[in-house]
Amino acid sequence: MREAQRLRYRVFADEMGARLTTPPGTEPGLDVDRFDAHCEHLLVRCVETDDAPARVVGTYRVMTGHAARQVGGFYSDDEFDLARLDPLRARMTELGRSCTDAEWRSGAVILLLWSSLAEFMHRHRLDLMIGCASVPMRDGGHAAASLWNTLRRTHLAPADERVSPRLALPIDSLRGDLDVEPPALIKGYLKCGATVLGPPSWDPDFGTADLPMMLKLAALPPSYRRRFLRA
Repeated sequence: MREAQRLRYRVFADEMGARLTTPPGTEPGLDVDRFDAHCEHLLVRCVETDDAPARVVGTYRVMTGHAARQVGGFYSDDEFDLARLDPLRARMTELGRSCTDAEWRSGAVILLLWSSLAEFMHRHRLDLMIGCASVPMRDGGHAAASLWNTLRRTHLAPADERVSPRLALPIDSLRGDLDVEPPALIKGYLKCGATVLGPPSWDPDFGTADLPMMLKLAALPPSYRRRFLRA
């Protein structure tokens, strides 16, 4: 877990400039929050070579509904009103804090993480994944607003599964007509059959707009089912 937290700090704080709030006494250079101890942390580690030691180069944090009850809710509950999803919580796991070392962003790392995630879901007998997928706001939020305007027409969840942001991105005051390429992680989710649960929230600490997303294993296209699901 410490290795995952160290990688997260490098990506989120050093690279992206996020303002991370950590518990008192936290070792410098770690991204730590109240959810970590209740989650499983999926890791991809590169092997040791003559030039470099083995190290974690990719991570995902996953939390079951049972663990979320122990800590008072999912991370996503802090950003969105998830009341409409209450009947589904026993079947859900939450994905978060996904990141890959800058030297390893070829796509192979995320595929390894997704394979491990599929095993996690099977082991815990879960069939729904939710999470906040981030869009950088270096342009003030125009790209995020435009991406939402596109996805609401093509990938919006049914009304009974939609959620609302607690701190909404001010969509009406931003451009919504830009031709925006989704970030790689969001593009991957969409290819797997994910839906967007509602408009983005604004995360000022991370400098991102976060889209609430859900992926149902039953919605996986056949090619992805063969790749990730063994049972």
